[in-house]
Amino acid sequence: MMQSQPAPLPDGADAMQAAAAGVFTFPMRVYWEDTDAGGVVFYANYLKFFERARTEWLRSLGIAQQKLREQTGGIFVVTSAQLEYLHPARLDDQLFVTASLKSAGRASLTIEQQARLVHSDSQSQESTPLCTGSIRIGWVDGTTMRPARIPNHILEQLS
Repeated sequence: MMQSQPAPLPDGADAMQAAAAGVFTFPMRVYWEDTDAGGVVFYANYLKFFERARTEWLRSLGIAQQKLREQTGGIFVVTSAQLEYLHPARLDDQLFVTASLKSAGRASLTIEQQARLVHSDSQSQESTPLCTGSIRIGWVDGTTMRPARIPNHILEQLS
């Protein structure tokens, strides 16, 4: 019996194109280190997946976090995370992890995120939602860790 090969992950250009449409898509694969003893993705690892997608989303908009800290002295920190687990992901699954801005305030952003299973048998890159989340990140002074206003140039890049 011949097994079908997993569909190739999309290249960075596809993710960038999606970012321009308002939803950034970060392709990734599930590795052994992501799974628990039951062979499924350990629930807390979805937070890591979401962090990676948010970081790459910001980078795609020209917001490199280390450079931002050096220039402004501020950093983003997660202040709230609400996740809903819908279906399991397993070893070697291909995922799309998305990030899109839900709202922006003076000192925080709320980002909607999803981890979606890419169907390897689909030519159209159809996917099934596995985990959804709403992540709130606040802007703080990197030294004092006290809340501060998000610099205007960041808010402009996000709008």
